Amino acid sequence: MKGKVYLVGAGPGDPDLLTVKALRVLKAADAVLHDDLVRPEILGLVSKNAQIQNVGKRCGTKKITQSEINVLMVTLAHAGLQVVRLKSGDPLIFGRAGEEMEALRRAAVDFEVVPGVTSGFAAAAAAGISLTHRAHSSALVLLTGHAADGRAETDWRPLVSSGATLVIYMPHDRSRIAARLRNAGMKGKTPCAIISRASSPEQRIEITTVADLPHSTSLPAPTLLVVGDVVGTPLRYASAETSLSWPVMKRTVPEIPGLDAVLAEARQFLDQEELRA
Repeated sequence: MKGKVYLVGAGPGDPDLLTVKALRVLKAADAVLHDDLVRPEILGLVSKNAQIQNVGKRCGTKKITQSEINVLMVTLAHAGLQVVRLKSGDPLIFGRAGEEMEALRRAAVDFEVVPGVTSGFAAAAAAGISLTHRAHSSALVLLTGHAADGRAETDWRPLVSSGATLVIYMPHDRSRIAARLRNAGMKGKTPCAIISRASSPEQRIEITTVADLPHSTSLPAPTLLVVGDVVGTPLRYASAETSLSWPVMKRTVPEIPGLDAVLAEARQFLDQEELRA
């Protein structure tokens, strides 16, 4: 029996924003390896016969390394299972899908990417912001608020001068981001929106400016930052909360039995590979 891995986008949080294909794949999965940010309401849609495991890495805290996740996917697929690697938002937007696809290709494992609604688009929709606008912006740039260790930061000057709308993922250090925007030529009066937990019952929105960004309210993570003149087009409001109603889960989500043994073998394999290198 030939296994396969599906890299599936869970969307920003609201189960109603799952694609029809994502829901079908989840219901047919033998094993689901999910990130921390995937909501319990979405995990509740997984087949009752599936093995489910949290392999999340959030805010610098790692329960499992990326290499170990790669080995887990390959091992489960080689065992003939239909494996879902479930990621928040879209797998191809700051989701390390590139690294995982490389690992699956090297191991000759069949895989498929199932796109999801990226949190940047959901955040803009929640705030009533059109990311492109004929009168304000004809381009859109998706950025991360921090570079990977050892990598040089992207030069934001060409992005700012282009007039593109900027959607910044993981904007943890707002003072630093504001300074980078100003140094790149962004005007202090440029409007921006901070959206916290987009599409969830805890969603919150704050409209501010680049100059006032360092003094903005500390909203719960995960947050996104939208910067550009398009932010000023909808009705301005200092903060807004939405109350969404989701069904209560009727079952607990089991973890994969024997995963510790599989992880131990994976780590032993990775140690041996490191020694060979």
